[in-house]
Amino acid sequence: MNGLSTALIILGLFLLGGVISFARQKMPKSLIAVLSAGAAMSIAAGVMYWK
Repeated sequence: MNGLSTALIILGLFLLGGVISFARQKMPKSLIAVLSAGAAMSIAAGVMYWK
């Protein structure tokens, strides 16, 4: 695991925390969807770069 993959995974987890926070605040569903897509892509990129 190198620095870039670690940074991407940490960024994805940070965005995932934002998704949970925004869902609790009853923010618009479209904003939550965009944020969750970004979190998923960031985590996936970190995992794929790690291999």
